[in-house]
Amino acid sequence: MKELFLYKEIENKSIVWFKNQNQYLILENNAAYILKELNNKTPIIKIGEALAKKLAVPYEAAIDFIKNIETNLYRPNTTKEDDLKKGTENTTIPSKFSITKYYTINELVFKIDFESELEEYLIHPKFSHLSTAHQDAFHFHYKIFSKNDETTLIVDDKFIGTWHRKDIHYFQGKFLMELTQHIHQKEEKDWMGVFHASAVSNDKKSVLFLGDSGNGKSTSLALLQANGFTCLADDFVPMDATKKEVYSFPAAISIKKSSLETLLPIYPELKDAAEYNFKTLNKIVRFIPPNNSNFHAYLPCNDLVFIKYQKESPTVFNTISKLDAFQQLVPDSWISPIEQNAQQFLDWFENLNCYQLTYSTNSEMIATVAKIFNNDI
Repeated sequence: MKELFLYKEIENKSIVWFKNQNQYLILENNAAYILKELNNKTPIIKIGEALAKKLAVPYEAAIDFIKNIETNLYRPNTTKEDDLKKGTENTTIPSKFSITKYYTINELVFKIDFESELEEYLIHPKFSHLSTAHQDAFHFHYKIFSKNDETTLIVDDKFIGTWHRKDIHYFQGKFLMELTQHIHQKEEKDWMGVFHASAVSNDKKSVLFLGDSGNGKSTSLALLQANGFTCLADDFVPMDATKKEVYSFPAAISIKKSSLETLLPIYPELKDAAEYNFKTLNKIVRFIPPNNSNFHAYLPCNDLVFIKYQKESPTVFNTISKLDAFQQLVPDSWISPIEQNAQQFLDWFENLNCYQLTYSTNSEMIATVAKIFNNDI
């Protein structure tokens, strides 16, 4: 029978993946057991008898519990519709684009046409360090234009999608995924997931750093890359499904104004760097190019660190619950809806080390990260 769910027991609970919704929930093991039996078409009467005996509860209470699970969680005919990607292949493409940029990534040249400064503003700041002069020959051609508060992406004359302005981050995510596929010559089905994190490496392995906006994740990354570590990717971290390894991505590191005092002595170029006001994200940033020029790179990742700068805080580093880490990681991530890839994700996560690092002294943070890479924790 085709599975409707995947399960992984972690810390005495079950992480359950719902295939039709591509959704993850953390459930008590008994609830996961009921889902398994329902999926196997086991009669409710038999499930109730086994559950009543297992839990030493009245049969009627077990049946009520099963019916509640069936009603609220077991929905095999419910599918998640992608109503964010609108438009059709018949979308009219503008005859002229006011801005054309060329970017070189590895040996590949990308030509990107922007209808106006509005579209350019959505993409160019993170990739300006890769821009090159006009190229007669290029490998990929992207076109971005807007109409009636909706932005459309065309790649090599193929319609990718149209997104409303309120969902513009979905457009940006799709653009980055298309770029990733071309850089690494992989299709979307080849990726296990993309994480809203920073990936740092010592050229042997990588560590993922996560944190809410304002926690200093990008500032920490900038400090680390200035102290012997390599920035594999920032904000958009792709991981492949086969090797379960983090792949590099060439976007620049975004630096908020509040971090300039800390970083200007290390990155004096920030003083004259262009400043961008992203009103939808409520932040003003400048950009630092990653110190990585090998965007073919990919490395294993066994450590997840939730990092936070907190003024006058002592350096506190400790192991945290994997379930707590999971609940923070998944909502901001794109995880492949393909069953085999979802299983790979659960298998990868099961073997992760999950940590919390809070600091106010930069040198102590860097020393702690070095210990993680050296397995000296």
